[in-house]
Amino acid sequence: FQLLTCEGKCMLGGPDKGESRRSPRTPIKMKVSLVISEAGEMLAVTRDISDTGIFALIDSDTQPAVGETVRVQVQGLPNGMQAPWVEMTVVRIESEGIGLMIVD
Repeated sequence: FQLLTCEGKCMLGGPDKGESRRSPRTPIKMKVSLVISEAGEMLAVTRDISDTGIFALIDSDTQPAVGETVRVQVQGLPNGMQAPWVEMTVVRIESEGIGLMIVD
């Protein structure tokens, strides 16, 4: 993030939403399955997605730590299709869920 000064107040990022991101977010709700080492497998719903990751809404007391790798699979595709499992890293934790970035 880039530190900017705005009317005597400091904020992270740029003028749009107070943040600067490499990939814009798209609000969308999708069911996903998360495999987290300590908690096992759990279901979640995405809040938004981008080219580089997702934000998953988690209703659980057990959340992975920042830096932990989790496996994610989109659920409920049409015609019984199975989405691939994708490895992602936890980059942010909020009260309502976790920010995940796709592992290269």
